[in-house]
Amino acid sequence: MLHHPATFNLGHETRSVMNPPFDVKENYVLENECVLMRPLQCDDLEHLLDFALKEPEIWKYSLVQAGGEENMRRYINAAVASREKCQHYPYIVFDKMSGAYAGTTRFCDIQLATQSMQMGYTWYGEKFQGSMVNRNCKYLLLEFAFEKMQFERIEFRVDVQNERSLSSLLKLGCVMEGRLRKVGPAIDSERRDCYVLSILKDEWMSTVGPQLRLKLAARAVPL
Repeated sequence: MLHHPATFNLGHETRSVMNPPFDVKENYVLENECVLMRPLQCDDLEHLLDFALKEPEIWKYSLVQAGGEENMRRYINAAVASREKCQHYPYIVFDKMSGAYAGTTRFCDIQLATQSMQMGYTWYGEKFQGSMVNRNCKYLLLEFAFEKMQFERIEFRVDVQNERSLSSLLKLGCVMEGRLRKVGPAIDSERRDCYVLSILKDEWMSTVGPQLRLKLAARAVPL
């Protein structure tokens, strides 16, 4: 069966949408004038290899390391396999402003029965960090999840030492829910703690979404 991509453009100019529920077999392409996100593929190694070779510190707080060619290949292959298992939905991010690939992000721990999932595994190359890429990607992902796929809750988890990512999520409008202790292995210690944050659909519709749209329109200070 042929699956057609769904495209969403900021400002509601052009939208074609598949009917809910969310289907990992569909190729959902999310796009506005700043960024384009399409499903990650195994042959995207060529677009991400430079980050793995030249910027291994990107994955300092990540549970899954992708520094070096073999690690990046395994990272991409595992991400694609997780989509086939209906667990994750990984994206590769293209920055239209620079005409270059910027990194990856994904939906994960997808729970259709409870209409909830996580958003994570987000990383960008050094020159894209602090740009408008992250804010535009978060907007498109959240708009798609809440307004098109009718999810009720999006959760975020961040290492307690990753102050930059935590600050970005709080600025985005996430609500801090608590701290998970020794939830997983860490690179420089035995176990790591992480903060849990979330956005609910009614929060997105009433405040978070409208405020983020205004910030994007005004080219506000990036996350």
